[in-house]
Amino acid sequence: MKPNSIPQSRLNPLLLMFILAVAIIAISFSSIFVKWSAAPVAIMAMYRLWMTNVLMLPFVWRKGSEMFTLGGKATGLLVGSGAALGLHFLLWMESLRYTSVASSTAFMALEPVMVMLGSYWAFQQRSSLSRIIGMAVAVVGAIAIGWGDWGLSPQALQGDLLSVLGTAAVALHMILGQSLRSKLSSVSYSFAVFAVAGGVLALYSLIQGYAFFGYKAVDWGVFALLAVVPTILGHYIFNWLLKYMDATSVSMSVLGEPIGATILAYFLLGEALTAIQLGAGVLLIGGVWLFIRSNGQQAVPHEVDAVTKESA
Repeated sequence: MKPNSIPQSRLNPLLLMFILAVAIIAISFSSIFVKWSAAPVAIMAMYRLWMTNVLMLPFVWRKGSEMFTLGGKATGLLVGSGAALGLHFLLWMESLRYTSVASSTAFMALEPVMVMLGSYWAFQQRSSLSRIIGMAVAVVGAIAIGWGDWGLSPQALQGDLLSVLGTAAVALHMILGQSLRSKLSSVSYSFAVFAVAGGVLALYSLIQGYAFFGYKAVDWGVFALLAVVPTILGHYIFNWLLKYMDATSVSMSVLGEPIGATILAYFLLGEALTAIQLGAGVLLIGGVWLFIRSNGQQAVPHEVDAVTKESA
């Protein structure tokens, strides 16, 4: 068997495609749910992660002993990965307070590109010319979105910057967690980084003086929806699909989120696309598509994102 190959699944290919579509739709709802709540994003993200952990308890219980086999360096990487994930949620979800769903989620498509750049710096992984071209096209698209949003308002540009920083944070989370996936199962790794990220967000909320309780029923409903729909029905399905599909095929789902989220925002939030947003978004997503296709299975180390594609 080739190093990058996976056993062929006995499941019907059409069924696999249907399940992948369900997961893409599920993660596309993440930005919609954030817009539906007025609670501080740190509180929203904290409860999203911890509620997911509660749902995971029956599955992680049998693998809990894995945590005790980690050395000091691996534990440090685990904490760093979780902290980066918490920062990602804080920055990206906050970006939705300032800019449109279309712009915010479009920047999230840059995640594979940022992972490649970080891997090159950390592991000296070289890139082909086609990958560099794809990255350049994506960056031009990102700049064009920012330029168009500046024409709308400086506040929208602030949201774009937060989304870019949030994407960089989730890329760091993946790079730090790359070596950990060989030591921990997906369930144990995800549970641990969720717990750390939630703790980081709780500390931030405490410093900011945010209330931990007293929110409206609709807010608690949003917290639960974020845990169940984009996290469990979205990202965990992606992890499950890696057993039956190659990582490149699953990683292409990163391009489905901005498209799905933008359509949902149009119908559920009344957000319309400007011509510049549409053209720049197509350019950005096209560049990332070229990057992933030329990068093969090395586009995203190990799993697409064992925790949050995050991402959302």
